Amino acid sequence: MATASDHTSPVPPDGIDYQEVQRSQEFSELRRAHRSFAFPLTVAFVLWYLLYVLLSNYAGGFMGTKVVGNINVAFVLGLAQFLTTFLIAWWYSQHAAKSLDPRAEAIKSRLEGGEPRDGQHREGDA
Repeated sequence: MATASDHTSPVPPDGIDYQEVQRSQEFSELRRAHRSFAFPLTVAFVLWYLLYVLLSNYAGGFMGTKVVGNINVAFVLGLAQFLTTFLIAWWYSQHAAKSLDPRAEAIKSRLEGGEPRDGQHREGDA
């Protein structure tokens, strides 16, 4: 018969309690740094994309306005969609390298370094 205590999460064989890591302050800060960058930028880009779609559907006259030669507003805004996609990807990589990667590396180093927690000992420890 299984009891309620049988359903507790044991520490995996590698000795790392991933749920404890997830609850840690440093992991929370990493997630906050990621979310504070990614969520607003995602919302802004989706709104920008929806604006383009709505203009294409409901403002045909405006979108058909010639800018230079046969190049119209729709074409320019369509290319701007690609440009903003690449700029956001570049900006995110800069943000990750500066703000996210060092934090993630610190967590990884601590875990791989095997700092014992709560009286746990690594193999070979006395």
